[in-house]
Amino acid sequence: MSVSVAILGAMAVLYAAGVYLLLEKSVTRIIIGFLLIGNATNLLLLSLSGPPGGPPIAGSGRPSSDPLPQALILTAIVITFAVSAFLMALVYRSWRLAQEDEVTPDEADVAVGRGDQPEPEDAASDEESEFDRVEKDELRTDANDGGVQ
Repeated sequence: MSVSVAILGAMAVLYAAGVYLLLEKSVTRIIIGFLLIGNATNLLLLSLSGPPGGPPIAGSGRPSSDPLPQALILTAIVITFAVSAFLMALVYRSWRLAQEDEVTPDEADVAVGRGDQPEPEDAASDEESEFDRVEKDELRTDANDGGVQ
């Protein structure tokens, strides 16, 4: 089985551009990078399906192509579409709330990347989070109900 050099070249360019865009700070570019990697993966699956132009059903005298990678490509297209729609909804919501399109680096992650030890957070903080309050309220209502539902 020989694979076209043009498909391999297009696949390499799509993977390289997709990885480059995934490493950007702009969320819109990250989504475009995700889509490029999805398309490159579809080309990879297409190159694995067999000789081009072959029938998917054996018995015609010509070498047949495998229909499973073609079905996987269709599935990958649907999954890529669904995930990209979800990511676009997240970007839209983020834009509506913060009016910015950039991912800000976390200080603790940057410290770990430099090899520094991040500052431990104060465990005995006087501030109570919203989740702690909700959990305590749920425990109180369970205790008041006496376990009867």
